[in-house]
This record gives sequence, C-alpha cells and structure tokens, in this order.
Amino acid sequence: MSFFDCQCKLRYPSGFQVDCAFGTDAEVTALVGLSGSGKTSVLSMIAGLRNPESGRIQVGKRVLFDSTAGVHIPPEQRRIGYVFQDQLLFPHLSVERNLQFGWRRRPPDARPIDYNRVIQVLELGEVLPRLPHTLSGGQKQRVALGRALLCGPELLLLDEPVASLEQPLKERILDYMDKIVKEWRVPTLFVTHTIEEVKRFAQWAVMLEAGRVRLAGSVTEVIR
Repeated sequence: MSFFDCQCKLRYPSGFQVDCAFGTDAEVTALVGLSGSGKTSVLSMIAGLRNPESGRIQVGKRVLFDSTAGVHIPPEQRRIGYVFQDQLLFPHLSVERNLQFGWRRRPPDARPIDYNRVIQVLELGEVLPRLPHTLSGGQKQRVALGRALLCGPELLLLDEPVASLEQPLKERILDYMDKIVKEWRVPTLFVTHTIEEVKRFAQWAVMLEAGRVRLAGSVTEVIR
C-alpha cells in the first residue's frame, strides 16, 4: 500500500462523473489534466469538502473515508492542509491572525511546526499586521501556504496555487513551495495543467482525463 491511496467515485447532476483510483509514495505528486478533467473534484473529496458516492481514501495508516465500512472523517479532523487557487484568506483577520488560525487549531499530537520558522521561510514578518486586501497576489499565496502548513498536516493539497500569477511571481512562489517541502517533508498533492511546473516540482504524476486516471507514473514517464 502507498502512503496515500485514493479510490473515489462521484457523479454530478450534469452527468459528469469522477471515477478514479491512484496511490503514491512520492514527496510531491502532480495531478494533471485539462480544465474540467476532475482535478479539483478529487482534491475536494480527499479534503472532505465533497462526499464520494463510493470508495476509500487513506493517508498513512489513517482511513479518512470508506463507503463500505461507513467511515467518514469530517474535514477539520483529516489533518490535511489545503491551499486554494484564490487563497480564501479570512478578510477580516490580519496576516498574523490568519496564520494563527491554523496553528492554534492543530491536533495535540500533530507534527511540530515552528511558527516563527514558517514566518521566516515564507518571509512574512513585515506583513503580519496587514489585512489580506492590502497584499499582493504573491503575498496572499505565501500566507495561504503558511496557514496550511501551520495546522500540522499529514498531507498538503495545492490547487493550482500559481495559476493566477504572472510568470516572474510564479517562479518565486514555486521557490517557496520547494523550501516548504524540503524543510518540513510534508507529502504534497499538487494540481496543475502546466508541464513545466510538473517537471519543476513533482516526482510522480497522475494524469486525469474526463474524470478517470489515464496514466500514472514517474514524471519522466508521464511527460513522455
């Protein structure tokens, strides 16, 4: 069994169906495919934001969802850090309070994450008193990364975190993501449709097409 295993099936009212199964032991796994292929739906089911009709989701030794056994762990108990494409920071809270929201709500036995070290690595010290609407896109994404990391996750989900950024800024955020993975060794599932980002950031790739896994393997194999 892989460190992370996902078998999930979900049908939308429109008729579109996600029916995929994959596992990974890689530090960073890229979930790739064209828009509408089901990538975000898979992340939502892993995080517990959508309920699969059937299947099983497991991270390490913890079963998060099992339709046969009747297991359905609530999202707040899944120990998953989720960074959305549009950040979804709390607009009425300062950067510092956004970061502390995750840090103070982590489980007592969660992996230890040094709050000050996260601020240092993501270079957030100067923006701690500011509200999200005063930040640039890159600063918002760094805050979102920090908040997700500070909850002490066993798995980090990144949903196209640099898609809305200009190219030079994309490179900077990818650098920060590299630093996070290398220092804290959090297994990461990274959604993208850009081959360059896959080559830059991932070791394993899963290609979705029309809600199904078309191909899974090393980045070199999938790209070829």
